[in-house]
Amino acid sequence: MAHAAPAPGARTPAALTPLPDVFSARTHRIAGIVTPVVLGLIYGYWAAANRRSGGEITGWNLLFGFMTTIAFIIVYVGVRALAPHLRRELHAVLWAAFVGGAFGFLYSQTDASVLRSSVMGLAIGAVTFVVMFYRYYTHEDAAGHHIG
Repeated sequence: MAHAAPAPGARTPAALTPLPDVFSARTHRIAGIVTPVVLGLIYGYWAAANRRSGGEITGWNLLFGFMTTIAFIIVYVGVRALAPHLRRELHAVLWAAFVGGAFGFLYSQTDASVLRSSVMGLAIGAVTFVVMFYRYYTHEDAAGHHIG
């Protein structure tokens, strides 16, 4: 069956109307601060809960959770600051290393062996790389500029 070829330079209606930004610049700034803190607190609680294995909450467990939270926030903010300046391949590798390392650390808190934790972290990192690379490959050009 024959189909008409699109005319050069023709734009689809979706391309003409971008999605509206319903939040103000102030809201985006606040979200940029709140997001790492909330994710860090969740991660720190999760790591502390894995470490105590359902036992009682102790002062050392709380200290471990808060130190894990601080470390997660610092690394997350660093990845968020560095990643946009990289080419899409390295951008995907950086996120894969971060997610794989974070998951491997959480898994190691369950008294799993170092080998098992490393393999699980590598597996999650590999899946993250594939997903992120696909996303950046389909949404950026080779120089890393967003394709709109």
